[in-house]
Amino acid sequence: MDHSTGHDAPATTANRTAAIDPTSDDTAPEELCYLVGSNDPAVRKAVAGNPRTPPQADRLLSDDPDGEVRSELARKIGRLLADLPPDELDTLSAFTVATLEQLANDALPRVRSLLAEEIKALRTVPKPVIERLARDVEAIVAAPILEYSPLLSDDDLIEIVSAATVERIIAAVARRRNLSEEVADAVVATLEIPAIAALLANPSARIRETTMQRIAAHAMSAQMLHEPMVMRADLSARVMRRIAGFVNTELLEQLQSRSGLDDETRAYLRRRMQARLKEIAPKKTSSAAELARAEILKCWTNGCLDDGFVIQAARDGWRDAVEEALAVLAGIERTEATRILSTRNGWPVVALCWAAGLSMRTAYEIQLHILRLPPTDVIAARNGIDFPLIPRDMEMLLTTMGFSCSPQVL
Repeated sequence: MDHSTGHDAPATTANRTAAIDPTSDDTAPEELCYLVGSNDPAVRKAVAGNPRTPPQADRLLSDDPDGEVRSELARKIGRLLADLPPDELDTLSAFTVATLEQLANDALPRVRSLLAEEIKALRTVPKPVIERLARDVEAIVAAPILEYSPLLSDDDLIEIVSAATVERIIAAVARRRNLSEEVADAVVATLEIPAIAALLANPSARIRETTMQRIAAHAMSAQMLHEPMVMRADLSARVMRRIAGFVNTELLEQLQSRSGLDDETRAYLRRRMQARLKEIAPKKTSSAAELARAEILKCWTNGCLDDGFVIQAARDGWRDAVEEALAVLAGIERTEATRILSTRNGWPVVALCWAAGLSMRTAYEIQLHILRLPPTDVIAARNGIDFPLIPRDMEMLLTTMGFSCSPQVL
């Protein structure tokens, strides 16, 4: 009898598990708790997605070894919180709060990012969970919270922006609706051009006149800022006159066509347009590539063709200048630099920047702004600043791709 029972027990357990539907709204909570111990990840995932699963079972599932189970739980918890009235945050069980905290600290960025997307605009979330996600090292996790969460104060945002080292983090803050002047100041203080461009493109962001003047000073050497600055509805006459000195003719024409300009400002813009047309008339026969080469050779002669120049050109999207600079610094033909950037592969770009005597930071910026690779495909620095390959491997990579750089550079 005992022998027979020992063999029948597993079958009995399997039969009981099979008899319970983990997806049904009619399944009893105690049965869902029982299924948490199933050996089948698909069953545990179904339990994690069932809104009737008790909070204590959710807490157990937040430690599940299967990432898909935890991801489904993150989605479910977010939906449940969205249905919770704002004044009932205190009714959350200790198990649910613990589950949220565990998911916010999950080892997989995908789980944390799913949670962040689900709860990014909710008020019915414990503030510590929001703060944890907002300070996450992964931009895909922190960015949605920073852009949308109503639970973050200006002090929180200023602290995060001031300590941020990732451009996407700052840009997410810059896109927040009704951004305050104080937070806008913090964004501009980072000198991150893409983030400042996002701030300018945010019509609800409030920007002080003095801050706008600081942006105008940066915009002189940052083409990425020209268009979003011209499109701002709140430009003062003083700022318009300043940027009229360096934006292209199309943007200058847009400034001229703005309504509400005083006669003095309109006349000034008209004079600037006439002067600009005279300036560019002799250059009409020159191609963009020729103009870029002339600028690069001038910088080379003056000793200012360095990482700073190439990084700024990359951030401005000035591809001709980046290609020409790489060619000059690496001792190769411009066509070779064009070909290596056309591969849209981060590794050859890293090797070419090394051969050109540039830093890994420059290689990173080129991948991001010229190749426009998604962040997951960008080759990152080793130890934060070092090239990820040793010199011999980078030289071999260039050689196998048919690029022969100048020996004195290599």
